[in-house]
Formats: sequence, C-alpha cells, structure tokens
Amino acid sequence: MSLHDDAVLVLKEYEGQQELRQAYLEHLEAHPDGMWKACGAGHITASALVIDPVRGRVLLTLHRKLRMWLQMGGHCEPADTTLSAAALREATEESGIAGLSLLPGGPVRLDRHHTPCAWHLDVQYAALAPAGALEAISDESLDLRWYPYDAVAEVADESVVRLVEATRARL
Repeated sequence: MSLHDDAVLVLKEYEGQQELRQAYLEHLEAHPDGMWKACGAGHITASALVIDPVRGRVLLTLHRKLRMWLQMGGHCEPADTTLSAAALREATEESGIAGLSLLPGGPVRLDRHHTPCAWHLDVQYAALAPAGALEAISDESLDLRWYPYDAVAEVADESVVRLVEATRARL
C-alpha cells in the first residue's frame, strides 16, 4: 500500500471534523502528488503532540522558520510507509526523544493552515513520552520546552491549544 493510499484509508476512518476530512480526501483525489511538498496546491503533513500525562505537560518546539511554538511535525518523506509512521518519525527527530509511542485510535485532529511553502493539510497525532524522557533540540528548532497544559495558550496559537484539548480528551 502506498503512503497516499494509507492517508486515504486513515482519513476515511477518522470520525471527526467531517467537512475538513472531506476536503482532505478531495485534495488527495484531485492530486496524486498531494502527499509531497512538491504539490504546490498543498500537501498532507503529519505531526504529533508529545505529551507527558503523568506530569501534565506537553513538549513544544520553537520552529526555526516560523518562529512559533508548535507540536513536532512536517512533510512526509518517500521512506514513510504510513501517515502514523511519518508523524512518529517527525516527533522523534524533532524532540530527540527515543521510545515515543503514538496514542491509540489514530489521528487526534486535522488542521489546515498556510505556510511559506503551501497549504499544509496536517494530520495530527499525539505521542506519549516515556518515563524519564530527555529531549534534544534538532536543527529545525530554536528551542524545545515542556509546558503545563494550562500554559500552552500563553505561548502557542489556537491550533495548538485545540490539539492539546483534543489530546487530553482522548486520554
């Protein structure tokens, strides 16, 4: 199964945000290259909010290019076999944390937003940090920082706040 096919299957099984979910599916139907950064009409991206539910906190990255506090995530790569694998790869690379595991149940949310390269049709997961997790800043980040759930709204935009809320509801 191709990554494109996996994304279609994941989106068909996703039960929330019906209008946005349908827009993602229509995008993939209209754009066979809709998984890749080269698709100028927009592309599917995969992200994951790294969460430590035991300590009531999430790890955010200060994105080097966007200069915003965000969850880990980004573009799919040819070696990615599934959308969830892409989200887990991005979370691991950008957080530096080994042993992350995705929260069961598939994506937590969808979020469409414009970036300097194109529209991102982001499929958002949540990744559980293992006990004693140690983060390490990647080349894509200016900083990494753990934030208590209630402090996220002070530093991040509404899309990240909604992702935190949806993740906590899933827990």
